[in-house]
Amino acid sequence: MNRLLVAVLAAVDAVVAAVVGLGAVLAPLVLLWFTAFSGAPWGALWPTTARVWELGNLVPLHLELGDGLVAAAGIAPDAAGFVVSLAPLAFAGFVLLFAARSGRRAARAGEWVTGVASGTLVTAAIALVVLLTSGTPVAVVNAWQAALFPPLIYLLGALAGAVAAAWGDGDGGIVDRVHDRVDDLPTLWRATPPIAVRAAGIGVVGLLGVGALALFAAVVTGGGEMITLFEAVQVDAVGATGLTLANLAYLPTFLVWALAWVAGPGFAVGSGTVVAPTGADLGVVPSLPVFGLIPEAGSSWLLLVALLPVGVGALAGLAARIRLLQEWRAEGIDDEGPEPWLPRLALAAGIAILVAAAAALLAAMASGSIGPGRLVDVGPHAGMVFVVVAAEVLVGAAAILLAPRRREQAWTELGD
Repeated sequence: MNRLLVAVLAAVDAVVAAVVGLGAVLAPLVLLWFTAFSGAPWGALWPTTARVWELGNLVPLHLELGDGLVAAAGIAPDAAGFVVSLAPLAFAGFVLLFAARSGRRAARAGEWVTGVASGTLVTAAIALVVLLTSGTPVAVVNAWQAALFPPLIYLLGALAGAVAAAWGDGDGGIVDRVHDRVDDLPTLWRATPPIAVRAAGIGVVGLLGVGALALFAAVVTGGGEMITLFEAVQVDAVGATGLTLANLAYLPTFLVWALAWVAGPGFAVGSGTVVAPTGADLGVVPSLPVFGLIPEAGSSWLLLVALLPVGVGALAGLAARIRLLQEWRAEGIDDEGPEPWLPRLALAAGIAILVAAAAALLAAMASGSIGPGRLVDVGPHAGMVFVVVAAEVLVGAAAILLAPRRREQAWTELGD
């Protein structure tokens, strides 16, 4: 596939990703404008759509409520201006996945640099157009953030997909040169870096699965309270649909909160608050339906849920050890005698660091501000999540990777 065609296809992918994101916001807003906001000026529709899309791409919004709205809602004058930076990660997640698909396709076509660059530049152009055409005094964004964050998210996804595909298939360029450097490592260490990355991917998916189970359990046990809060809002069918769509957009954000809760550090719903397995210290929180899922009490027994990330680490360690034994055998390393422990220790540490780094990045993306005062601090603490997840995954991975087994037994038991 020639370079021009790859660039065009990547540009189309970027346009589709942006249009789908903007359309997912615009469609329900048009319905609201026709029904609930029939008297609202149509000129505010596009700025509202743009700001929601930018928030979904991690761009903080600086809200300035007018005097009339402040008086009607009974809001204190000093709370009329605040920042909303807690992002609905469904938008960023979609962009990352779609960009990874585009990058992978460009890599398989042999022109991943062109594809990644084309898609990123087109996303940057779209973000700039959205910024320049959506000015509003009510919701203001920093221009550099609105212009930089959407293409940066696309770039990260496209790079991840492209490099993963190029590592396996080759690209005749920088990825192959890095691959050759890894192949030049001593035989015992040659397979360690790629295996660590693969096992870390298993670990990240496993942690997200654990978070999903915890969120599902919260819905089962706290669904009644959530429904009660939903009914207390007293909205019509259109408003209920809007609230449901907003909750779905924030579902990946809440998934990361559940992950942080399972790991142990928990998350905050306001400055000085914490929701963790040992208990919840909340005070007054907004009456949003989703906050009905927050457990009001904890128990020392709930600390046992921290064994789930340890189990995820063990699963990643098992996958890594099987692959490592296969690679060593393919390299002709003697099957007799104990396995070298230093590469296995480095592999366990590498898996723990990579998984913890991914969890901390997700925690940073799933935290921010939702209002004035104490609501400026909402979500998990990325640093704490990194430290705790690294320790838990390291324990599980090291338990499997460093278990004393002779390689001769290992080949037989692992089906070789």
